[in-house]
Amino acid sequence: MFYLAQALLLSKGLKFSSHSAVIAAYGKEFSKTNVLNPKFHRYFIDTEERREDGHYGAGRNVSDEDALESFQWAGEFMQAVKEYFGV
Repeated sequence: MFYLAQALLLSKGLKFSSHSAVIAAYGKEFSKTNVLNPKFHRYFIDTEERREDGHYGAGRNVSDEDALESFQWAGEFMQAVKEYFGV
């Protein structure tokens, strides 16, 4: 989801490298403006929290169900990005 969001932002001439900056900019440029469904911003935030938990052990454990849900959200997001780019 991170790289898809970076591609979307690059299409507007915007470049960010940190996860938090990409998430914030995505929210401002694509979610608040309803260019893409605002649910994707929530998916992005929740998935990033799970990624941090999984990588760094901060907070709760990430369950198999959480991982599968994040994977499904990424698939939905990828489809929306493809439609945005006309692919």
